[in-house]
Amino acid sequence: MKRSWKWILPTALLTAGLALGLVAGPLDAQPKNVLVAKKAAAAPTLDGVMEDAWSRAEPLTFKVVGGKNLPGGSTEVTLRAMYTGDMVYFLMQYKDATESLRRSPWVKQGDGSWQKLKDPNDKGGDNTLYYEDKMAVIWNISSPAFEAKGCMSACHTGEGKPFGNKYTANPGERLDMWHWKGVRTGTIGQIDDQYVDNTRYDKDKAPEAGRKADPKTGGGYKDNVTDDKKGPKFGLPGNKPAPPYWIVDAEKAPFDDSKYKAGDEVPGIIVSALEGDRGDIAAKHVWKDGVRTIEFARKLVTGSEFDVQFNDLKKQYAFGVSVFDNAQVRHAYTIGVLKMVFE
Repeated sequence: MKRSWKWILPTALLTAGLALGLVAGPLDAQPKNVLVAKKAAAAPTLDGVMEDAWSRAEPLTFKVVGGKNLPGGSTEVTLRAMYTGDMVYFLMQYKDATESLRRSPWVKQGDGSWQKLKDPNDKGGDNTLYYEDKMAVIWNISSPAFEAKGCMSACHTGEGKPFGNKYTANPGERLDMWHWKGVRTGTIGQIDDQYVDNTRYDKDKAPEAGRKADPKTGGGYKDNVTDDKKGPKFGLPGNKPAPPYWIVDAEKAPFDDSKYKAGDEVPGIIVSALEGDRGDIAAKHVWKDGVRTIEFARKLVTGSEFDVQFNDLKKQYAFGVSVFDNAQVRHAYTIGVLKMVFE
């Protein structure tokens, strides 16, 4: 059979090029999907500002895709990590053209009644109009599938939900989900510590499927609504109309309807610091000129069965990232697996 040099020559050149690249490349070069946590002598200031210390941490840049409200459904994320003797710190930055804070407020109507602002296209748990910006980092605890496929191993489309459900493949497998919620937890300096197990979706018994919250001993957020669901139960200090679009629990005022005119808005959510296992991730953020910066920190080892434990600094830790642009569930996500290693 006659061979065609048209195909053999490019193949040979490609093989040679790869070989030269492997030989010439640095032996300690990290793959593109690996985040290197830099050893630091002192902790960075947790304020949502990129101080000089962060410039010494090698950035990992990647795209998240498939999200609602983002240009083309995508944005580019840059992540850095540092650690000290007992803590790990992260600094995340990504473009977001708007800061979304107007999360389902109450609006006084012309007839004196109150109505919550609603996304007319929301068929249930799918608000993409009056919501908040969010971000999530999911770490593997004990799922072999996550090690191979990342977040896609736990995301299951359809199943009676507008954007599917999250759950692991088998009993005993868990993921650690760090869920930053701009209005509900970002305003009080925390990330909501959650986890994912293998619970399957059931409309009545398990509407959230495998996504669950770590135990808490107090605090957290709750809807600002009367028992009859017809209006807000509390107001901002002095019963001033929104903004801001959240009420700090310790500052809430008994609601006085006479203080408001038609068109005035009242926050739909009351916030306070999460206490216990669910509140062990601190976070500060800044949104400026279309760029969001989130700085967050947690102990390397918490001892909780619902948390990833960074107790082996020679190990690789698999994770994935999601970005929500004013969306309840329709997030942009990483494709494949990201890994973190400690320097």
